[in-house]
Amino acid sequence: MNVFSAHSHRTQLILAAVSASLLTSGLFTAYNAYIRRERRRSLDRDILRSITDQDEGSKQRLRPKDDEPLDEQILRIGVNGHNEELVREQLARCYAFFGDEGMARVREKSVVVVGCGGVGSWAAVMLVRSGVSKIRLVDFDYVTLSSLNRHATAVLADVGTPKVGCIERTLKQISTWVDVDSRVEIWRKEDGGRLLEGADWVIDAIDNITTKVDLLKYCHEHNIKVFSSMGASAKADPTRIQISDISYTMYDPLARSVRRRLRLQGVSSGIPVVYSTEVPGDVKLLPLPEEEFQKGDVKELGVFDDFRVRILPVLGPLPSLFGLHIATFILCEMAGNPILNPLPIKNRKKLYERLLRDLLHRESKFVGEPINKLPIDEDDVALIFEDLHLGRSVVPPHAVPAHPALLRWDPAKPLTPENCVVFDSTEVEKHVRECLAPRTEEAHPRKTPRDVWGDEVQAVVERHAADVAKYRAWVGL
Repeated sequence: MNVFSAHSHRTQLILAAVSASLLTSGLFTAYNAYIRRERRRSLDRDILRSITDQDEGSKQRLRPKDDEPLDEQILRIGVNGHNEELVREQLARCYAFFGDEGMARVREKSVVVVGCGGVGSWAAVMLVRSGVSKIRLVDFDYVTLSSLNRHATAVLADVGTPKVGCIERTLKQISTWVDVDSRVEIWRKEDGGRLLEGADWVIDAIDNITTKVDLLKYCHEHNIKVFSSMGASAKADPTRIQISDISYTMYDPLARSVRRRLRLQGVSSGIPVVYSTEVPGDVKLLPLPEEEFQKGDVKELGVFDDFRVRILPVLGPLPSLFGLHIATFILCEMAGNPILNPLPIKNRKKLYERLLRDLLHRESKFVGEPINKLPIDEDDVALIFEDLHLGRSVVPPHAVPAHPALLRWDPAKPLTPENCVVFDSTEVEKHVRECLAPRTEEAHPRKTPRDVWGDEVQAVVERHAADVAKYRAWVGL
């Protein structure tokens, strides 16, 4: 009986201790919550008092309400100007990152955003959130319902209004000190200087290739720093987004076209861009009404005859990521902490150059005479090696080659991305000996690749050829 009584007594003591601990913990949590609320109310009062001190005329309008959020009180007060202490508090994390000198440089810079859609709007928002105090927004276009899946600031009520207008509204809600110059205009090279006047940086987020090239060439000729966005449409893989010089871009059809046109005009490098190395998969153009086909070439459609944009499918997060890449790069450069040597195409450019050089040598042997240039380039090499073969041999078990090489598959067909495969060096020797070596005697005819490697490998090659056909159709929109 005594043992049972002692056990019951211990149980009661344990329960009492646990209850006391829970009660103490609850009281402590409640006390901390009360302290935080009081500190927040005190901070709100200090901020409102600081704003009031700037503008004596606002005192009569200051009627803080306990249930009104601080940001709404500030907007309701409508005080002109700003308090430096509050600005530094709002930008505290940026000051911690860049320091006083870096942020001083950021805050004195002026940025012009040309093209204020899915890419430009996000870049503008993050530049102002990070301290840029002067920004010009240039775009002729208006918000549509389809804009809402990717635009940084547009809401349903903005449909039918200028894109620059809804961005300006949001920027002024974010920053009381920002100077926003909105222009519902189209940038043209004939009058380009007016809209770029005073710019420390220009962001090119234009869809039209001709206007994009004109803007980049203008900035390059006039020593205006410019950052260009390539194609975010029909892309889905955020890990393939990169920043590089225009001369290092791979895969992106828009980047390829822009790069080649700039080279023809004497601009080969010196322009940073954001682009994606992802090759579009099974994406399709948005359907068009029959009447649009009657207007002519439907590859590019838009509101101006000389400013046509392609109607492409867009996954909303990708343009935003492009815009965030741009804002980050420019902010670091302005603050004096530039991103040096952005990683180009996984640092594999030298590999592509070697694969192309070795392929040229093998093709010269195959045709029996020197060849100066192949019908494929480094973009095609990267497409074949990375996206079609995933850096692996075409031969099962599709291992990663110790010494990868590209080689013509079918000797009866011309060298194209569809007719080019990845081998290891030992497999190259076998393919050359059996399929590509010259045969002068009927007793030793060339074998077909299917005879040498089997139906499974032939099926892989044919599947890759179909993938290239889809890519070609996309590039040739």
